Order: sequence, then structure tokens, then C-alpha cells
Amino acid sequence: MPENGDEAFPWDLGVFDAHCHPTDTMSSIPTMPAMRTKGFTVMATRAQDQELVANVAEQYGVRSRDDSKWEKDEYPMPFSSFLLQTRGFLEKYPLSLIGEIGLDRSFRIPEPWTPDDEQNRDGDLTSGGREGRRLSPWRVDSKHQKAILGLQLQLAAEMGRAVSVHGVSAHGMLLEVIKGMYAGHEKKVVSRRQRKKMEQEARGANSESQSQPESTNDKSRNDDRGDGEEKKPYPPRICLHSYSGDAANFKQYLNPANPIEIFVSLSTAINLSDDLEGETKKEFVDVVKSVPDHMLLVESDLHTAGEEMDKRIEDVVRRICKIKAWSLHDGVKRLGVNWRRFAFGTEQQ
Repeated sequence: MPENGDEAFPWDLGVFDAHCHPTDTMSSIPTMPAMRTKGFTVMATRAQDQELVANVAEQYGVRSRDDSKWEKDEYPMPFSSFLLQTRGFLEKYPLSLIGEIGLDRSFRIPEPWTPDDEQNRDGDLTSGGREGRRLSPWRVDSKHQKAILGLQLQLAAEMGRAVSVHGVSAHGMLLEVIKGMYAGHEKKVVSRRQRKKMEQEARGANSESQSQPESTNDKSRNDDRGDGEEKKPYPPRICLHSYSGDAANFKQYLNPANPIEIFVSLSTAINLSDDLEGETKKEFVDVVKSVPDHMLLVESDLHTAGEEMDKRIEDVVRRICKIKAWSLHDGVKRLGVNWRRFAFGTEQQ
């Protein structure tokens, strides 16, 4: 347990779950208004999930970026139809994002339902998932996964939405797909020598402008804001959810030429293998240290809402604050700002 375990947890500052699946247990949804976690980024993992997430959004969803106004109030389909469905939900819910999507080399297709499986189904679980079925030996081809991911990322780019992605045993492949999205649109990287020269030239220009009358032909700043700017072929923001790569792998995302704003969310469920009582693993510590403060998020990745979700969120926040040497007050505020920027593209409440 982190050393800050005796310090009262500042729920009142606003704590946000960057990735969760409460629609997997729809019977748990009514507990959400009573939870201490303030905001939930609810994910879909299959086609029918989208309608379930939309139903939760109708009842409890965010209506404004200003969180002081928030109220806690088998499925065959052509992929082209699925994308149209996704687009429709994105248009209906302008503050929604795309997720979760990604690549998984270890994924295997579940076995078909058997009479015994049907008889032993858990009625509390939302139908359509694995629901305890055995896994078949059949996997999904990596090329096919990359093609599907690419189409979803293109939709995110077109709609200007953030994305929550996973990469299971596919960290290099995921980075390859993301880099392919912005190929030819990299940020211009200025060397230290060039930056110094530019600063000197700017100081000289400022000195000269102070001795001359202001030109009436200069464009106003508003004219240069680029309101009609061409849409980029890549999503504006991507969160690597429950990031399981190592610190060295993550550093590749910090390439200054990368124009996509990258976030990393961490969970006890995946990153600590549900070990809530043991010592924090060195790999987890190394990743937290390698992620810049403004890129960090926390998540539960839990499949049911309620007290357990709050418990896991508090636990991972405490661990990260200890590693980063933040007070709980400062850490919760930082993480809240990061979540708003990821979800909405702004730090404003």
C-alpha cells in the first residue's frame, strides 16, 4: 500500500476514470450516481455495446465541458455498417470519443455456445460477450486487425475525436499504425541552435518595431487562427489504455515530430494484475516515471460500476502520487486537468 495511505483522499477535487466497461454489467449502472468517482469514460468493445453506452449517456452523460454543470442523471454486421453506426452516435453525442479499439496478438475467438454454457449463464452480465466461454485456437490475422484499426482511426480524425486504444503483445505494431496516420504531417523539429538563432532574430525584430509606427496592413491575429483549417488525417488525441509496454517502448511516442497528443492511462486490473495489497511492481514504477506529468491518466478498466470501481481508482491514484512525489491534492488536480484535456481537448472546466 502506498505511503500516503493514511492521508484522506480528496474525492471532492474530481476524480476521473479514463477507461471502464460498466455496460458489461448493466445491473450495476444504477449505482453510478452514488459513486465517488466523478466522471467515467465508458468504452464499447463490440457492436451492441454502442447502443448500451448511448443509453447510459442519455441517463448519466456529460452535457457540457463545464463539470460544474454535470448531472449524474452474437451480432453480425458489415464493418461499413458498423462505421456508419459509430458515426451516427458520434454526431448525436458531440462530447463522445472512440474506444476502445486496438490490436491484440493474443486474442482468440471464443468457442460457440453449448447447452451447458447457456444453462450456466450469469444473468447479471450483459449478453454478447465471452461470458466465461472457453477460447478456441482461432486468432484474428494481424493485417486484418491493422486494417480495421486504421479505418476507426480515420473516422476519429475526420470527426476530430479522441481515441482510447489498447495494444496487447503488439506495441511495435500499434506504434507503426499510429505513425502511419501522421506520415507526411510531422511537426517541424527545431534544433537548439536554430531556436537560439530565431530568438535572437525575434529580439532584433522587436527592437526595430518599437522604433517604427505600426503598419496598418498587418493581418489581425484573428485572421490567422485558421478557422477553415484543413482536417488532419490523424486523431487529435490518443490514450494508450492500461499501457503494458515498457518505459523504453513508450519513449518512442515522445518523438517531438509526433503531432498527436499522447496520453497513458494505468490501472491496477491490468498493470498490477489486481494485486491491490502487494508492493508496486518495478515495471509500473518505471513506466510512471517515464510518462510526462501532463500525459498521465488513471482508469479502473473494471466491468462493473460501484464501490469496487472507486476503490481501484483511489488505489492507482495513490500509487502514482507516491511515485511522482505529488501530494494527493496536487496529484488529483493534475490528473483531472489531464482527463479534461484528453476527453474534451481543453483544460477548462
